[in-house]
Amino acid sequence: MEVFEAIRARRSVRSYKSDLVPEEVLMRLLEAARLAPSAMNYQPWRFIVVRRQEVKERIARSGMFARFASQAPVIIVACGDTRSRFHVHDTCIALEHIVLAATSEGMGSCWIGSFDEEELRGLLKIPERFSVVALVSIGYAGKARDLSRTFLHLFRTTKRMEEVAFHEEFGAPLGGP
Repeated sequence: MEVFEAIRARRSVRSYKSDLVPEEVLMRLLEAARLAPSAMNYQPWRFIVVRRQEVKERIARSGMFARFASQAPVIIVACGDTRSRFHVHDTCIALEHIVLAATSEGMGSCWIGSFDEEELRGLLKIPERFSVVALVSIGYAGKARDLSRTFLHLFRTTKRMEEVAFHEEFGAPLGGP
């Protein structure tokens, strides 16, 4: 799958089939993250791959909006080395590489920012110098939920280009001189 196809095809998947993520696919996703750019090439990211059901359930319970994650075959917990000033930025870039690589592999994913960092720190034995930046659930997409009655008002279409990109200064229309 070409990069723009993956970007357009990517969706936040919150329902997964029970099919396991093949080891070779998981390694390609992690390789995509490993190859991400970082400030001064510090590569502050560390990824904890979680597959054990009881651990996934505890992770899912740690965040109000993460309950669905326990059904994903894999949860990747992304940590950033706080000695790097840009650990959050760099780790997010690497996570997005994982998300797009998962899409290109025909898998679904969901970026998760709802978690209890201290609980995860203890559960996963994360050293103090690392912060939990985000989680990503990975797996083959299951049946989509019917959103017609629940939270539909929260889902919007993508903003138009003129709402997000400007020429030379904030608010100036693109296509300037």
